[in-house]
This record gives sequence, C-alpha cells and structure tokens, in this order.
Amino acid sequence: MISIILRAKNEMPWVKSTLEMLRRQSRQDFELLCVDSGSTDGTWEFLQTQAPDIIYQIKPEAYIPGRVLNDAIARTKGDIVVFNNADCIPVNEYWLENLVKPLEDNPEVVAVFANQFARPDAFPLVKKDYERAFGDGRIHSTWRHFFSLASSAVRREMIVKFPFDPAIRYSEDIEWSWRMKKLGYRIAYVPEAKVQHSHNYTLKQVIKRYTGEGKAERLIYEDEYADEARKGSVKDFNFLRSVMLASALETLRDWLWLIRRGEFTWLLKAPVYRWLQRYSAWQGRTAK
Repeated sequence: MISIILRAKNEMPWVKSTLEMLRRQSRQDFELLCVDSGSTDGTWEFLQTQAPDIIYQIKPEAYIPGRVLNDAIARTKGDIVVFNNADCIPVNEYWLENLVKPLEDNPEVVAVFANQFARPDAFPLVKKDYERAFGDGRIHSTWRHFFSLASSAVRREMIVKFPFDPAIRYSEDIEWSWRMKKLGYRIAYVPEAKVQHSHNYTLKQVIKRYTGEGKAERLIYEDEYADEARKGSVKDFNFLRSVMLASALETLRDWLWLIRRGEFTWLLKAPVYRWLQRYSAWQGRTAK
C-alpha cells in the first residue's frame, strides 16, 4: 500500500488541479493524508470536501517541517510514503506509477524524487533553474548533492528508522537525503515522474529563503566543511569564489539562456537576482 502525504498552506487554485490528477492516477492503491498549516484562502475548506482518508490542521506558528512530516508519517500505514506538496500538480496519470517503480523494483533504492517543471507563468530565470536542476538529471548529477521532497517517495521502514530532523527549519529534505547517502543508501531521480511546480519569489523572499538555506547547509555539511578547513580553506565560505565568481558565472549562463529565448527584459534583472541568491546563502553559511 502507498500513503500520500499532501502538505498545504494557501495553495489555491493549484490544489484543485493536484487533487483532480490524484483521482486520475493509474495507481489508486493509496491512502491520502492532508495536513494544512493554517490556510486562509479556502484551501482548508476545499480539502475537507475531498474526503481524504486523514485530514487535520495545525497552526502556522507550529509548522516546523521535520516535526510536521514525522507526525504525518506516524498517522499513515503504507509501506511506501509519498510526499507531494499541494501545489505540485502531476502532469499525467502515470506520475505515481513511475515515481514508486524504482522502490518496488530495486531493494537498494530507499528514496526517489520526481521531475519538476516550472509553471507557464514562472519567471524566466525560475524556468531556467528548473531545467538545469531537473530535466534529464545530468547536470544535478555533477553537484555535491541534490534532492527535492516536494514530490518524492521513501520506504516506510527507512523513514521510521531515520526520521527527519525535528529541529531544522530549512532544507529538511537535503539534510535527510544527505544523511542517507552518507550511510551508503541509494537515492534515485525519476525523470518520468513529472509534476508542475514553481514559485516566483520577491527579492525579499529570495533573501529570506537563501539565508535560511545557507544556515542549514552549515549544519548539513559540517563534516565536509571541517575536512576542507583542515586542508586549508572552505570553498563555500570563500566570498570571492562562492559569491562573486559564482554569481558572475550564473549570470553569464542566464544571459545566454535569455537571449536564445528572447527574454531581453530580464538581462538587467539577472545579475541582481543571482547576487542576492549567492550573497544571502553565503551570509547564512558564514553566520556566527
């Protein structure tokens, strides 16, 4: 049996499409748990009309990702636990079938994550980032680590044995998946399992998000940073390399991508956007 955990907060109108696509999946051998974090846009009321197997609401201030996820998992029964944010819309009826297949076929795989496509109204740079991060998986395979819980699945026995960190407030999925990788477990990317999902953040939201993720990286990669420090320096703490050079290189990639697609109005926005991302993450990583 499969358990699908749907987290929601103010997800109108996307949650309607997500629930509709869940009803159309080729695999219907699942229970559905919906947890709402204090929605005020009608999401909570709509979810109640959908008759999920389990539904409850928590206060917004009580939302700490690891705690919420661990509690939701404890309420489910499936051997495979699927996480799908309420605004992650499966693009076809085979999303669930494709997503769980590696877990059912290969006992060495303990977790999988889906292919995410940016929404049609996504900012051009958001579309470009999703193409690089997901797509056929070749680019993110060269990174230190990559995983996204937004649309993913894990073996119940593993997530119960190794629960999410109940204290971390950002990148709880990266922390958990990196911990599994360090223990020698295999995590698979499933490009055939496709969902539509993206966010257009304001500059203020970009600063908050990347600062938080930077702080989380300091904890997640603590051992790796310590090894680098013993060898001389930590690359991610180096301002010249991790902020100035990284933002410049990414801006260059942005310009090439934008010009090919005729998105000329974003050519001047790209340097600001990338600088804020890299600088905010660096501030988070180096904060005392």
